[in-house]
Amino acid sequence: MLVIYHCFGGSHSSVTAAAIHLGLLPRNRLPTAAELLALPYFDGRSRGEEGELKFMGTDVYGNKVYAAGKKNLGSRFETLLYDLAAALGVPRQEILLLNTSPLVNLLMRLGGFTSRRIGLTAPGRPVVIWGTRSAFFQLVDFVSRNRHLWEGH
Repeated sequence: MLVIYHCFGGSHSSVTAAAIHLGLLPRNRLPTAAELLALPYFDGRSRGEEGELKFMGTDVYGNKVYAAGKKNLGSRFETLLYDLAAALGVPRQEILLLNTSPLVNLLMRLGGFTSRRIGLTAPGRPVVIWGTRSAFFQLVDFVSRNRHLWEGH
């Protein structure tokens, strides 16, 4: 199965959720700023990389886990991926799309915009880290609530 976490930019909530899924981050405590920054792709995407699936790893069930940014596609992103999979002969049940956008808070939006969109990493990154840490246990809960969809698949 392909498990794809997606959000607007693909740099923060989707990367964090994928890392939680893969056990790259603790579930029982807030990660440090260093732990977040050590994640592949965290606050690291450049303009124009939206829509690219970034491989985060393979989980204990053999599922390949990705993070993606969808920019302004909204729900059309999921439709596009499901339609593409069907055109390639991949059954819909082999793809799990998990939207982390509703978990993005104002600090994540402001920090992400400042760091990624306008390229002011020094002031933006601490804000997005603060926002990500503020949303962290919501992301843990989101991953946990959806676990039954990929376990043993």
